[in-house]
Amino acid sequence: MIHWCGTGLSSGPGLRRLIDQGRAVTVWTIDEPAAYALIGGRPARIAAYSPQALRAALNPGDVVVSMLPPDLHLSLAEIALDAEAHFVCSSYLSDALRALDGRARDLGVALVGEVGLDPGIDHLMAHDLVADYRTSGLAGPDTTLSFHSYCGGVPAQPNAFRYKFSWSPLGVLRALKSPSRSIRHFSELRVSRPWEAVSRFDTTLPRPESFEVYPNRDSLPFIADYRFDPGWKIEDFVRGTIRLMGWAEAWKPVFAALEDDAPGAGDRLATLADRLWHENAYGPGEPDRVVLHVTLQAKRAGRPVWHKSWALDATGDARGSAMARLVSGPVSLATEAVLARTIPAGVHPAPHDAKLVADWLAALDTQAQYLAKHNHLT
Repeated sequence: MIHWCGTGLSSGPGLRRLIDQGRAVTVWTIDEPAAYALIGGRPARIAAYSPQALRAALNPGDVVVSMLPPDLHLSLAEIALDAEAHFVCSSYLSDALRALDGRARDLGVALVGEVGLDPGIDHLMAHDLVADYRTSGLAGPDTTLSFHSYCGGVPAQPNAFRYKFSWSPLGVLRALKSPSRSIRHFSELRVSRPWEAVSRFDTTLPRPESFEVYPNRDSLPFIADYRFDPGWKIEDFVRGTIRLMGWAEAWKPVFAALEDDAPGAGDRLATLADRLWHENAYGPGEPDRVVLHVTLQAKRAGRPVWHKSWALDATGDARGSAMARLVSGPVSLATEAVLARTIPAGVHPAPHDAKLVADWLAALDTQAQYLAKHNHLT
């Protein structure tokens, strides 16, 4: 039995896919009408969510899928472990979740995170590129590597603000106040204000397009996660956010507000978020767009000797928003992999296994208008 917790904006496509595959699913929700609308008449049990009710319904071998806010993932994972059930979420694995690895292995269950869009699909692309480069025979002490991974949701129909919101802007504004760490030109780059590190990035989409990008979070742990050899020389390594050209200029008033640390700043930020939502929210049925680009380049004596990338471009259509398809779609694939035991016991991010990577990317091909791997040197 799959216990899908949450019926928010990103849940629909993955949930419906699992039901259409014939999986037994219970949808746990605090909004019963929304849940029924989400499944569209499909055969699934709808249940009123509470931790106590979920705990009572679980059996060993079940899967708990959390599409709830990230601060609830740990408690749901612990409920799953208590019942010897598996756990899947799309969000980053926190240190507290990773600390459950030993217990999960002892119980023979999998706790899987980072299987959404970003993190998630970007991990699959990175694993594929690194594995491809590893077999090229070009790695050596005289070779340097540059890795860039950028992802973002942008309006399919650009507006003056160069961005639109699918939900409360407050989370986006708070994320912009988070520092980042990456590697640029062989040195560690620490950025306390992301807008001070905006640069231009050219993609390999069918119609060439340039975007503004900036580093976010801490990129450095992913050097090991993506299985870079310790001896490889890294010139650049960054995971970041992609925005439409002109975003940094349009958001200058927002950046000024984010630097406000005077008393009452929190209230003023909430007021700003309300205004931005009123002025720049997606309208009913308005298509969104998701762009993801992951590239790995190797140089020798300053000249490229290996250079490949993955590019994804998706827009909302009759199936719903692009963001929802690309967040919940991989979650459904991870749920099936857990049930099939192709992901081992323990705590894991998106898989690096070559077969799973290839299978998942193939399955996701139908969810984007464009998904392709490109060799820049041919």
